[in-house]
Amino acid sequence: MLSATSAIKEQVRAPKDFFLLENANLHNLKNVSVKLPLGVMCGIAGVAGSGKSSLMECFRNAYPHPEHIVYISQKSIGISLRSTPATYLDVADDIRKLFAKTNKTKADLFSFNGKGGCPVCQGKGVIVNDMAFMDAIETTCEACGGLRYSPEVLSYKVNDLNIAEVMDLTANKASELFAGSVIAEKLEPLRKVGLGYLHLNQSLSTLSGGELQRIKLASYLRDAGKIFIMDEPSDGLHAGDIRRILNLFDTMVDAGNTIFLIEHNIEMLKSCDWLIELGPGGGAMGGDIIFEGTPKAMAEDKGSVTGPYLRVN
Repeated sequence: MLSATSAIKEQVRAPKDFFLLENANLHNLKNVSVKLPLGVMCGIAGVAGSGKSSLMECFRNAYPHPEHIVYISQKSIGISLRSTPATYLDVADDIRKLFAKTNKTKADLFSFNGKGGCPVCQGKGVIVNDMAFMDAIETTCEACGGLRYSPEVLSYKVNDLNIAEVMDLTANKASELFAGSVIAEKLEPLRKVGLGYLHLNQSLSTLSGGELQRIKLASYLRDAGKIFIMDEPSDGLHAGDIRRILNLFDTMVDAGNTIFLIEHNIEMLKSCDWLIELGPGGGAMGGDIIFEGTPKAMAEDKGSVTGPYLRVN
C-alpha cells in the first residue's frame, strides 16, 4: 500500500459554475481573487502556512448561502463511552419508539442513558475505577453483564429480541430485520460507506481513524446541493482508507454536491477534478494563487510547487 500509486485523473468533471472570490486578504492572503468551481471535487493545495484554510474561510464568509456550506474539520465526532453508531445516526430513537409501541409503554424506558439504564453502572456497561497514578481501569458491570439495561427493560421484546439484542445487531442484520422502515433507511448510509459490519451499540472509541471518518461522512450521504469544505480528511488514514474515502467523495459529488479538500496528500490531489494552489511558500512567502486548473495541467505547470510530486509515479 505504501509503495502503490495512482494515475492522475484524466476524465475530470467540468465545473457546473464558478464562484468568484475577489480581493481576499485574510491573514497572509495578498488581496487574491480566484474562481472557485462548483459541482466538482476541488483540491486546495500548497505548503503548510500558504493560506489554504484562510482562502476557504474567506469563501465561507463571502458565499451568499452559508446554510448550504458544511465545514468538516479534523476534530473527532465526539467520542465517549455512550457514543455508538445508533446514537450518532439518530436511529436509536426510532428503535426505542418501536419497542414502546409494540409493548405499549413509554419510549424513554428503553434508553440506557435514562430510566432504562442499569442502576449499578448507570447504563455504561462498565465500572470505571479511577486510579491515582495510572490510567483508569474499566471492568464489565456484573449487574447487567455489560448490556447497560435494567432487568425490567430486558423483559420487553420485538421480534423475539430484547432491546439489548437488537442494539447488538450489526447494521446489515438490523437493516434486514427492519426492512422497509425508517430504521433501515437511516442505516443505509452506514452500509454504503462499507461499515455495515459495525454493531449498533458498538462504542465509537473502538473504531479506527478511517472508520470514524467514514461514519462521519455517512451522516451526510443523503444530502444534495451542499458545499462541503473538508480540512485534511486524509490525516492519519491508512492508504486503503484513503481510497475508500475518495470513492465516497465521488458518490457525494455525483449526487449534486461540491467538495473542497484542503489537502497535502498527493493521491487525493490526483483524484480531484480541479486544483487551486497557494504559495509559493508559507507565511509571508505565501498568500498568492500560483495555479488553477486540472491535475494534469498542474503536473505540467513549471511554476507549481506541487506539480513535480504529481508527476512521480
